[in-house]
Amino acid sequence: MNQQGIVPDVLDAPRMPTAPSVTLPAYSCDTHCHVFGPYDRFPLRNPSNYPPPDAPAARYLQMLDTIGMERGVLVQPAPYGTDASALIDAIALRKDSLRGVAVASTDATQDQLQQLHAGGVRGLRFVEARDPAGKLFAGSVGFDSVQALAPSMRRAGLHAQVWGPYDAYRERLEPLADLGVPVVIDHMASLSVERGPDDPIFQMVLRLLKQGKVWVKLSVCRVSKQAPRYEDLKPFHDALLAANEDQVLWGSDWPYVRMGQSAPDAGRLIDLAHEWFGNDATRRKVWVENPEKLYGFEQARG
Repeated sequence: MNQQGIVPDVLDAPRMPTAPSVTLPAYSCDTHCHVFGPYDRFPLRNPSNYPPPDAPAARYLQMLDTIGMERGVLVQPAPYGTDASALIDAIALRKDSLRGVAVASTDATQDQLQQLHAGGVRGLRFVEARDPAGKLFAGSVGFDSVQALAPSMRRAGLHAQVWGPYDAYRERLEPLADLGVPVVIDHMASLSVERGPDDPIFQMVLRLLKQGKVWVKLSVCRVSKQAPRYEDLKPFHDALLAANEDQVLWGSDWPYVRMGQSAPDAGRLIDLAHEWFGNDATRRKVWVENPEKLYGFEQARG
């Protein structure tokens, strides 16, 4: 890596969506997407362990407009490390309707966190995924760093967004939930369909969700391989909604890194979520009111 960063030679073309067949509530929000590039302006800061997608802000906004989401939340991908330039630049294009989740190391100053907040960032991401040698993926900040950053995060108005293998939550989630910052769990806690809804880790997630100690993102495509209907996830999805529909969020996960030809169509994911939510009150809560509350969007009219 040179001083300017890494400019990939080959880019992965992200799957662009078709429009959903349903009408979304006004001010709906996709709470989990990523931007990459343009690489001549925003080179990667760490080697990527997946083909970097051609997913600059302009293409992301095209995707968002196609699926009819008026609001969006961008999440910092690991190859950018703690350099949030691409994310901040994208948010500035629609500063009233976009927010971000960045990455910061434990030596980040209070002023640096406040600057992130001023740029539209409302959370920091912590990733516990590790390589076979036990090292965190390059560019990631692990769960151990949440406690050190928590006081500064509280002052800056930032929550913690966490992602890791299912078993990583067994001993780590409850202490994180007691640090006094909101905790958002990515990808339905990477649950194991095979272990069923009665698995102790999933039951712990449900309990903490019911207590209002955590939020959960309902992103189905990373957890189930039964596309496009994901029938095996429906009992888990229903249990999360029943536990506390005031603290669940929906995210497409576009541009679907590492998924290749199995990448879903975000429009069809919306159709499925519309069906699974079951009624307009729940749809408005998950797609509009909950993101409004967590990410600090201006209150929707009407």
